[in-house]
Amino acid sequence: MRAPRRRPDQVGETIRQVIADLLLTELRDPRIGFATVTGVLVTPDLSVATVRVSVMGTEEERAQALEGLSSAAGFLRGRVGRALTARIVPELRFELDRGLEHAARINQILSELRPPEPEAPAGDEATEGNPGEPAS
Repeated sequence: MRAPRRRPDQVGETIRQVIADLLLTELRDPRIGFATVTGVLVTPDLSVATVRVSVMGTEEERAQALEGLSSAAGFLRGRVGRALTARIVPELRFELDRGLEHAARINQILSELRPPEPEAPAGDEATEGNPGEPAS
């Protein structure tokens, strides 16, 4: 039987809110740049939280942002500990969320596969109007 997921989900949401706020207000590491917290997955025993972040920029800038977040993990964990009412504060691990990138790629492939829509001929204007009435 699976353990209930309510508490890990609650802790994950609190961690997401705290880290998102800290990214906007207190973290000044230039490596982080424009990072957005997209989700947090917490293990059932609350020992590890995987923080998924979306970072705009090149692959090198994304790697630097993850490095900056990893170096700030201790500071972030301390702030998360103040917000949580738990005895144990999860270890923070950061990973890139490539969901938006993946969705954009799928959209591009679909648009390439879709045939172009035919243009309506210019002479179709005479057929417009009420059906059943002869065109004058």
